[in-house]
Amino acid sequence: MDTRWFDGVRDHARRRPTAPAVSHAGPAADGSLPDYTDLSFAELSEWSDVLARRFAESGIGRGDRTIVLINPGPELYAVLFALFKAGAIPVVIDPGMGVRPMLRCLSAVDPQAFVGIPQAHVLRVLFRRAFRGVRVPVTVGRRWFWGGRTLAEFGRGDAERVSHPTPDPRPVDPAAPAMIAFTTGSTGPAKAVELTHGNLAAMLDRTQALTGTTDRETALVTLPVFGVLYLLLGTRIVLPPLIPSRVGSTDPAHVVDAVTRFGVRTLFASPAVLAPLLAYCRDRAVELPTVRAVFSGGAPVPNTVIVGLREILPADAEVHAGYGATESIPMSSIESRELAAGPAQRTGEGVGTCIGRPAPGIEVRLLTITDDPVRTWDGMVQPADGLGEIVVSGPNVSSRYHWPDEANLLGKIADGDRVWHRTGDVGWIDEEDRIWFCGRKSQRVELGDRTLHTVQVEQVFNTVDGVARTALVGVGARPRQRPVLCIELEPGADAADVLARLRAHGADLELTAVIDTFLVHPGFPVDIRHNAKIGREQLSVWAGRRLDGRRSAGGRFERWHRR
Repeated sequence: MDTRWFDGVRDHARRRPTAPAVSHAGPAADGSLPDYTDLSFAELSEWSDVLARRFAESGIGRGDRTIVLINPGPELYAVLFALFKAGAIPVVIDPGMGVRPMLRCLSAVDPQAFVGIPQAHVLRVLFRRAFRGVRVPVTVGRRWFWGGRTLAEFGRGDAERVSHPTPDPRPVDPAAPAMIAFTTGSTGPAKAVELTHGNLAAMLDRTQALTGTTDRETALVTLPVFGVLYLLLGTRIVLPPLIPSRVGSTDPAHVVDAVTRFGVRTLFASPAVLAPLLAYCRDRAVELPTVRAVFSGGAPVPNTVIVGLREILPADAEVHAGYGATESIPMSSIESRELAAGPAQRTGEGVGTCIGRPAPGIEVRLLTITDDPVRTWDGMVQPADGLGEIVVSGPNVSSRYHWPDEANLLGKIADGDRVWHRTGDVGWIDEEDRIWFCGRKSQRVELGDRTLHTVQVEQVFNTVDGVARTALVGVGARPRQRPVLCIELEPGADAADVLARLRAHGADLELTAVIDTFLVHPGFPVDIRHNAKIGREQLSVWAGRRLDGRRSAGGRFERWHRR
């Protein structure tokens, strides 16, 4: 294994110095298309070399945890590669989780350095107790009323490279921490995932194996951190205008423009981008003839979107629905043709959603469903009903959490010299070694004599005309909860007609016949970033109040029906 996996950009700079590495969109006025600026591989390599030396001189040393809060753009990649070269540990977080949770998480890692935009430094100053260990603040942009240096003051060109030579190219320990990345916290408390140099090197290898990308291609990326992997593979990345905390607000017209302008061959995007893009292209009869591969990530992607994207792409294009987590990227994938050939239709039968076969090097087991720590495999594998918690192991799987400590007890299983990661997802494995996702373990509904899993149930009802989406929740305490199906209606749908169809449809299947309470909700709580992960915990509280006859915060009763 190459222990200096992050030197890929330098290698590409030597071979193709003038080739564009990052094409970044500037601000776009309403209704207009943005202008783009390019950064070459040579410029990115030199800039990150200069920053690595400047960071080290400023006191950012090996092992120093360094918060990185920078908007998507060339500066983000220059800083990340510079920190890797300097031996520091970048700490990245999803800004969509909200200010208070983000502050709590960042404080927990006890950072020694802070590299961020001015708005991020305002938070650092206002909540100084959370960042009392920060010795080195660096501002990306204009420094206001705090101290430290700005990124611009560190320079980036040939003169700085000569006077501040390339950092010491000594090997790194594959087991040493390379990055800390936080989970989103959308289905539970956010956790600080420790990724080693070995994890990231393996992640790079598996990304190349999965995507088949080359150094002559262009990829459009709406999940910016994934741009690091593409750059290391020598692929030019295009960053359209987007707001990191609200990826779902990305204008599909800007995506189409970028694909057309740069001849993009690979799209790596959140479903919050892909679904509106498909709708936009359908409405305007737009096709994307240069695209040869689409990969999704960040949140579950509806089968209808994965299969539907084929309508706007060339016949030989591939569309992959990926499954992964911050702790393990990637875990599995399935291509749209295989999905459409059978698994997509079975989803409506209540078997879950097919998420494909394990990625190369990933081993998958099923663990008997429990909320307790698991210290040994004895009696815990091969559940009798075929359903279990999905547990994975492999070189790209993080073996520990930096924070909180109890997450290691509940989320990891030691097995000799290897560690297994408990995903918290429930699923089963079919005769073709494909994984089927049935729902989050924490969101299961226990009825006493049986257990319902959210995705299995919801996919049955989501096929009913007039339904935008559904969410199964349990009201009351386990193990005797009351199952309630919350419904979002399509615009213009008649609630009474839809409820009647839901009752009839659910009664036809043993899995769903037990559900007798349906509530129409005006708009599900979802994660801000992807608008895809439903806040079932909040819906459970809402449903309980409705069934108790209490008024909602808005002072009105919601429609509900009990069979």
